[in-house]
Amino acid sequence: MDIKQSAVQSLPYYGRLTASEKELVDKNAVIRTYRKGSCLLGSGEECLGQLLILDGALRVYILSEEGREITLFRMYPGDTGVLSASCVISQITFDVQIEAEEDARVLVLNSGAFKTLTDKNIYARCYMYELLTERFSSVMWTMQEILFKGYDRRLASFLVGEYERTGSPELRMTHEQIAAHTSSAREVVARMLKRFSADGLVDVKRGLVTLRNVDALRSMI
Repeated sequence: MDIKQSAVQSLPYYGRLTASEKELVDKNAVIRTYRKGSCLLGSGEECLGQLLILDGALRVYILSEEGREITLFRMYPGDTGVLSASCVISQITFDVQIEAEEDARVLVLNSGAFKTLTDKNIYARCYMYELLTERFSSVMWTMQEILFKGYDRRLASFLVGEYERTGSPELRMTHEQIAAHTSSAREVVARMLKRFSADGLVDVKRGLVTLRNVDALRSMI
């Protein structure tokens, strides 16, 4: 079994499709490779369809009128996404941007085929709404973080989260990249990291943040 077929069969609803629906998916799904920093979906662009992350990482965010980026959530291997199919989901009334946070391979089921499935197959449609509900919960958590948490706690949460995700105390990111992930400004990140460094929580070098006291950072969250 090749990589594409294995990925297609891992779609949560694939086992519930009819033979003709499976054929539709097989013919309309492709694997695409995106380099780190490249844009999968930008404002006003035609939607992609459904995504399944095979490897790497994606960041989903929105842009304010002033150009400020607000990260909604991130996607890792095994995650699926339907906000990239907004043109076929009437309940989505806002534009999202999607970029490759790392080099990534993604299975993409085009929007036309995804619409056909969700129109005709109850299992695919239920999957879509269940995933939308999960993403809405993620977005609400993000909004609560931004509105009700001080930036010191938000930054600590991000640093600890990266440590737990990667298993490494070294975070190779610029201040600008951290700002994008934590929905803040580069100057705010630099100021807070300087304070964390003075408190003995991190070491900061160009493009590198090393966590010195993970327990203390975790206690701030």
